[in-house]
Amino acid sequence: MPVIDQQRFDAVVFDMDGVITDTAKVHEAAWKRLFDDYLRTHLGPDEPPFTGDDYRRYVDGKTRYDGVAAFLGSRGITLPWGDPGDRPEKETVCGVGNRKNVLFRAHIDEHGVDPYPSTMQLIDELAAVGIRATMISGSRNASVVLERAGVADRFEAKVDGLETERLGIPGKPDPAVFIEAARRVGAQPARAVVVEDAISGVEAGRRGRFGMVIGVDRTGHPDGLRDAGADHVVADLAEVSVV
Repeated sequence: MPVIDQQRFDAVVFDMDGVITDTAKVHEAAWKRLFDDYLRTHLGPDEPPFTGDDYRRYVDGKTRYDGVAAFLGSRGITLPWGDPGDRPEKETVCGVGNRKNVLFRAHIDEHGVDPYPSTMQLIDELAAVGIRATMISGSRNASVVLERAGVADRFEAKVDGLETERLGIPGKPDPAVFIEAARRVGAQPARAVVVEDAISGVEAGRRGRFGMVIGVDRTGHPDGLRDAGADHVVADLAEVSVV
């Protein structure tokens, strides 16, 4: 079982979707609805649908637009990039990505967002020994999600999709977003922990030479996280100890 030791670590960087909030499955459902409709319309009814493996391989953990480009590219579809302000019906990477955002926002507006209790408990335990908690997300909706979940004030630093765009920080598996989150609380990567549920996020933590990378497997695919470089893989953060 992973142990976060206050003598070794100064900060923990948590990914949001699937680690802090129960929104990864909402994202996956929105992507599936978007891509299945897109594939039927552009490639015909015989085109294989978007699958869970497609989600993990091409979309999970990436920025919205990078996910669109990666998945459509895997099916031989190349679109002009466009502009983040493109309307959802526009045939650009940004337009398609914005279409997905409409689906995601409609869901959280209707159903709300729940945080994982074990993650909140771990953050309390970290605070009790002086280890600082930070949050990263590729989502431009991160602030809305955290507010809806009632946990926006639980993190000493946040780097979300709007911030990465403003700063020109590349998406995962580049480690820059994790390094920036650690920097904001004065922690060096070697003295920080990354907690991720996405393969691309685990890869980023390993590339960034973080002191520990914990993979959270909520979908029954632990091997992918291990192969990507996770030091430990847990089904839930209740398995993590703080000393």
